[in-house]
Amino acid sequence: MAFSNEQLERYSRHIILKEIGVKGQKKLLDASVLIIGAGGLGAPAALYLAAAGVGTIGIVDADTVDLSNLQRQIIHGTDDLGKLKVESARESMRNVNPGVNVATYPELVTSENILRLIEGYDFILDGTDDFPAKFLINDACVMAKKAFSHAGIIRFRGQLMTVVPGESPCYRCVFKEMPPADAIPTCRQAGVIGAMAGVIGCLQALEAVKYITGVGKLLTGSLLTFDALEMNFHRIALPKRDGRCAVCGDNPSITELIDYEQKACALKDESE
Repeated sequence: MAFSNEQLERYSRHIILKEIGVKGQKKLLDASVLIIGAGGLGAPAALYLAAAGVGTIGIVDADTVDLSNLQRQIIHGTDDLGKLKVESARESMRNVNPGVNVATYPELVTSENILRLIEGYDFILDGTDDFPAKFLINDACVMAKKAFSHAGIIRFRGQLMTVVPGESPCYRCVFKEMPPADAIPTCRQAGVIGAMAGVIGCLQALEAVKYITGVGKLLTGSLLTFDALEMNFHRIALPKRDGRCAVCGDNPSITELIDYEQKACALKDESE
């Protein structure tokens, strides 16, 4: 594949990096990433993946843009109120980089459709904000052998990890089961500082770029946490893949996808 003059200029800051270069940029242009959730985490990730030249980016979200979203979901604007988030996101991404293909899926992720949605994508980005979706995404990605980035934010705190099935612990290896209903406040109840979504969402995009290009060290086997009030990143080493894990273990007990009903934010504030 020969780069056009426009591509050489657009991606010049990538191409001059010895870790990326022409070969790495071509990998990005040939790659595909699915973002589940066009909200706080998915918004910055989508913009940076489009800017990076990821060839195909899928966006899954059934919601419409609400005024309360605009404090952190920077891919949407005031003129987008009432519009499907996937359509608003596509317009913004195409404005950043008209050379990328943006596929939109205005639907909720369920056990019935998730395997269809993730099929054909190289990397999955979990931008959801509730435990049922996160466990479902983990289980589906493990079963389909799809690498993915998990993240969660609440108040002034965030966390993320990357899962490569067969090579690293999965989400269930670390968080065995969903917490009881109402045990953890939702983001609507607890609040979240807007810029936190930008910090963690951008790190998810960076993990996707690293996975695609094969450079650097991924957050596999590690949980990265960020406390914005203390301005402190902390990398926690996780145990190796649990052979007794219900989904990625040697003899998995979960062999079919199921839908959970609990709704809660995906990160607990340990100060409570």
